[in-house]
Amino acid sequence: MSAYIYIEPGWPALRWDEVAIARQLADLRHRQGRLLGRMESLGFSLQRDAELQSLTLDVVKSSEIEGEHLDAEQVRSSVARRLGIDVAGPARRDRHIDGVVEMMLDATQHFDQPLTAERLFRWHALLFKTVKSGIRIGAWRDDAKGPMQVVSGPIGKERVHYEAPPAARLVDEMRKFFAWINDTPGDVDPVLRAAIAHFRFVTIHPFDDGNGRMARAMTDWQLARSEGSAQRFYSMSAAIRLERDAYYAILERTQKGTLDITPWMEWFLACLGRAFAATNDTLGSVLHKARFWDRHTHARINDRQRAMLNMLLDGFHGKLTTTKWATLTKCSHDSALRDVQDLVERGLLKKGEAGGRSTSYEVVG
Repeated sequence: MSAYIYIEPGWPALRWDEVAIARQLADLRHRQGRLLGRMESLGFSLQRDAELQSLTLDVVKSSEIEGEHLDAEQVRSSVARRLGIDVAGPARRDRHIDGVVEMMLDATQHFDQPLTAERLFRWHALLFKTVKSGIRIGAWRDDAKGPMQVVSGPIGKERVHYEAPPAARLVDEMRKFFAWINDTPGDVDPVLRAAIAHFRFVTIHPFDDGNGRMARAMTDWQLARSEGSAQRFYSMSAAIRLERDAYYAILERTQKGTLDITPWMEWFLACLGRAFAATNDTLGSVLHKARFWDRHTHARINDRQRAMLNMLLDGFHGKLTTTKWATLTKCSHDSALRDVQDLVERGLLKKGEAGGRSTSYEVVG
């Protein structure tokens, strides 16, 4: 077996080149402050819209990194319910999605609460709310089926990318981890602590499954602590999803290296910077929605129409048809058709390019 970082004498006392990342960190912290200031200037209603979009994106993309594709509309509906935001959404609720959302919101909404084994066990149980068997849920792994390995490739030609510490070490490893992460020394910047926490957790790999998603939730928890705010206006997971191969590659190289994790720290900070930059898309969508309603502030529309227009403005996934309208608003097809035709006649909706049974509708402007 190749030597892994946790075998190095001195683990888990990681180190990095402070001079090499000083300018990068200073620039990142400046951008973080500007972003938060920009969002605070939006006002309460627009802040909530931006937060809803960011949290929805975070949940969807964190799962996508692991190859799991969640229904974005159901995720959005679940997040909105927990934030107390009234939005139109799917009538059917998904217990698995509700569990994933609850885990993420516990991390960000309660950033002022410490991480403990019991809290992580609860996150793990929420993450696998609908799993019947096959893995230990809400408990550290026991390696009963062999060592915990990260592998790829077909059966018989697997490539082992990483092998985690033996299960016998987990209690001591996690005891040290909790003592470190819940401490607040002033000599390490909170954003750097987010990078270190992420790396240490996935290296320990304490659960049978879900370690990556929990590490990213933990990263959001630490980033919220760095800002002193439960509101999330950017998605680190979305940035990682765009660079998934690079993410796995830098983790593997660092886990097989020395206690100097400078390359991982540089990659993490650069990726976080790109997450900040991506908020321009979120902000643009939120401001577009605000301008739309400013233009149509006196429009006489019913509750179904307002809910569906908001859903379209928030980034409805797929094509909106009268059948989907009827399903989402729980009305008859005839009522849905009248709602849509009324908005088309008044210039708020327009038909898509396809016609016939494939006729769909989109917001004007």
